[in-house]
Amino acid sequence: MVRGRLHGIARYALELACRLPVLAPDLRFSALTGPEGLPAGLGTLTPRIPLHRCPAPFLSPLEQPVLGAWLARLNPDLFHATSFSLPALWPGRLVATLHDANHLVLSEEYGPGRRLYYQLVVGPRAKTARALITVSEFSREELARELNLSPYRLQVIPNGVDARYQPQTASELKDFRERRGLPPRFLLAVGNTKPFKNLGMLAELAESLPEPLVLLAGKRAAWELGFPDSTIELSELPEDDMPRLYGAATALLLPSRYEGFGLPALEAMACGTPVVAARATSLPEVVGEAALLLPPDDARAWKETAMKLARDESLRRDLAAKGRERAARFTWEDCARRTLATYRRVLEAR
Repeated sequence: MVRGRLHGIARYALELACRLPVLAPDLRFSALTGPEGLPAGLGTLTPRIPLHRCPAPFLSPLEQPVLGAWLARLNPDLFHATSFSLPALWPGRLVATLHDANHLVLSEEYGPGRRLYYQLVVGPRAKTARALITVSEFSREELARELNLSPYRLQVIPNGVDARYQPQTASELKDFRERRGLPPRFLLAVGNTKPFKNLGMLAELAESLPEPLVLLAGKRAAWELGFPDSTIELSELPEDDMPRLYGAATALLLPSRYEGFGLPALEAMACGTPVVAARATSLPEVVGEAALLLPPDDARAWKETAMKLARDESLRRDLAAKGRERAARFTWEDCARRTLATYRRVLEAR
């Protein structure tokens, strides 16, 4: 899953791969990547463990037999599938993290092939896994219902925020804006072009927002989603620049209709950036009372709230303080420690 521009699941895998070996020097770790290996520019997220290139790409027709063959060759005492690509043909000790059920709940956005994959691979193998992890109470309930599992089979271990995500100095933000050609004030939207991310709703009101909109959603996303020419598109950004991007924004707008967790909201709050998020799925659980929550498709409410945030400095300060306090409760260190405890429990069981 670690390929191209990083998303939440890829970050999860990398954070664990970087932290677990430090926490457990008595264990030996290695990792499977896709045929192309890891992307460049990961910076501090580059794992320092042996990497093995699995020749079959993620979800390709040969994925399952090749994945099973590689695991048989490497013969690990435990394999952690950090996403829904579970090894159906390998019978060893499996820990699996299922981040959400959106491929099942929103199957019309993915086509019948993805649902069939869940029916033939994910569901049956999840039932035989030694441990199942998910990232929110919302996802726990969704996965239990969709895969016909007891909710008690799923352990909730939330994602975290790296310490690099913190308020930046004024000079750092000024330098970042100048390097990227960004205006002194702007609103930020982060995601991708998948319909459930709901960025098309922002495209409809972008010209009426009180500040320019900066979009980070992949190459040509602004054109694909119909954003106006006034939109400032960042197709790619090095990982080390993400805290500066969040910190430079007046607010993050996150109108997603479906999230298993919603890591951008947490990262923005850690940087002291006010967040406006959809009152949907896991987002209220993650942000608590530290963000403004709106119906995901009420364009008028999103416009009015953006106007209010742009004008009200005291509101921005209040949200920034609450956001930093909320984000401090979620750390990758805690996620890694709890995941390691799951590994040890599985390894010690007969």
